[in-house]
Amino acid sequence: MLKTEGLHYRYEGSESELAFPDLRLEKGKELLLLGASGTGKTTLLHLVAGMRTPTAGSVELAGQAFSTLGTADRDRTRGRHMGIVFQTAHFVRSLTVGENLGLARSLAGCPDDEQVIAGLLEDLGLAHKLHAKVDALSVGEQQRVSIARAVAHGPGLILADEPTSALDDANTDAVLSLLRKQAERTGAALLIVTHDQRLKDRMTDHVELNLHP
Repeated sequence: MLKTEGLHYRYEGSESELAFPDLRLEKGKELLLLGASGTGKTTLLHLVAGMRTPTAGSVELAGQAFSTLGTADRDRTRGRHMGIVFQTAHFVRSLTVGENLGLARSLAGCPDDEQVIAGLLEDLGLAHKLHAKVDALSVGEQQRVSIARAVAHGPGLILADEPTSALDDANTDAVLSLLRKQAERTGAALLIVTHDQRLKDRMTDHVELNLHP
């Protein structure tokens, strides 16, 4: 599903260049990318997601040379094949929970399907929030809705940026369970990027970054 080779990135105006380890992640598998602040893990996530263009190297997604695509094609491919759980939830505040999920499906080219959306929210214990505005949700509920939105269109790759960093142990286990369950539901690959060392004991496959920008 995901393959990176020889990725390098240099920030504009910087004399140093970040060099990243190669990643391999098949559908149905999971990988933990660990790194402290300043090790480049967010940059690597942005390269994988096509939000930045590598200075050197390549990103392959679903057999396609993803990193060489133009901006519009990368955006289109990301929308179809990826689901991203950001550290801070971003929603269209004027829409309801269900409408936000419907928008995610629409942007990915999926047909409108209220049953899929309702079923997904039920899995996450949020069936009663279908018609609620996102501003009326608690922080924990917004986090679960962000997971729902990321998987609403059945992506092949789920990217999660620091999904547990602000949580206690019990909620860390709950969020990891939710991510795994939703990945299993669609057979997706799951990549979690974090500095949270607790996840190292909870996930078998991991890559540690020891870089400096």
